[in-house]
Amino acid sequence: MGVDPGIVVKLNEQLDAISGYDDPRRASSEWKQVYKLLQKTDLRPGRITSMVGMRDVAGLIQAIEELGAPESETPDPAADAPDSETCKKALKAFRKRLAVTRLDDESQLGRSPLSKGASSGPLAISPPIEWPDAVWRELARQGKLRDVGGGFYELAKQ
Repeated sequence: MGVDPGIVVKLNEQLDAISGYDDPRRASSEWKQVYKLLQKTDLRPGRITSMVGMRDVAGLIQAIEELGAPESETPDPAADAPDSETCKKALKAFRKRLAVTRLDDESQLGRSPLSKGASSGPLAISPPIEWPDAVWRELARQGKLRDVGGGFYELAKQ
């Protein structure tokens, strides 16, 4: 992934400290440091939050290995691009999640009486986690979704 080697060294130190505990869940200060360090990388924010929140040592080991891999060993993005059927199903799930999120937003009772009643609605959402990041990146590359940052995507303007 090509990240600062100092971050990988610090992550390995924190991993060693976490491994020293009988129960890795009790290493709160170490996990906080891991969280801060991982935020400086290009890992997806949802993956970081899930890994640290669940105190997933195996996931941390895998993330450190990915971050420490030299650029030449990083797989070519086109080589493991998802097939069109997977992208189609993922886009359908994304649209469904977006529709449900909009309905949820519109069903609020506390609408302002001063507004015209027009809903702004959420434009960008976090994609369903059932599909890997590569699917969402591929859909963004195809122009069907737009990456707005922070792990959020929106439908591209057609």
